[in-house]
Amino acid sequence: MGERKEVKLLGAWYSPYAIRPKIALSLKSVEYDCVEEDLFGSKSELLLKSNPVYKKVPVLIHNNKPVCESLNIVEYIDETWNSSGPSILPSHPHDRALARFWSAFVDNKWFAALKLAVMTKSEDEKAKAMEEVEEGLLQLEDAFVSISKGKPFFGGEAIGFMDICLGSLLILLKAREELKGEKLLDESRTPSLCKWAGDRVLV
Repeated sequence: MGERKEVKLLGAWYSPYAIRPKIALSLKSVEYDCVEEDLFGSKSELLLKSNPVYKKVPVLIHNNKPVCESLNIVEYIDETWNSSGPSILPSHPHDRALARFWSAFVDNKWFAALKLAVMTKSEDEKAKAMEEVEEGLLQLEDAFVSISKGKPFFGGEAIGFMDICLGSLLILLKAREELKGEKLLDESRTPSLCKWAGDRVLV
């Protein structure tokens, strides 16, 4: 079992990426100190020292050794505290590969399109990006049906790697729905994802 002492998480309450290691630490029942960073002001010396390449959260510091990037941190937590709580990554190599593949799809393609749709001032770019977002949700719907095999989560009976990855972003979809009146998760188009989102457990 990994050592539980000296565990710190550098994050920001509004960062969906920082939510991911929080969920993983909770699943593994790991006690830790949460250090809030002001990403729009002066970043702390601890953050700049711990993540000198990207200078961003989240960063997990375990016994004075930093681990950066949200999904990399989740994997580290799963491996370090492997005898505590449920396994986050699947045990079978192919299932692990699928979890990593779809998590990369979420971050690098689907969420990237959503961010572009929010930030761009070009109506043409916004429309194209929203098409990618909606198409991506249909692909994730199919992936969920295939991977979950009729169970409530991507991880099966319990929250797994993909649940943490995509689940951390649901708060942004909810905020967009309330602010813009745009409901991206629609029961007529993505019924399984809608049910999954209702069953999710976040910390």
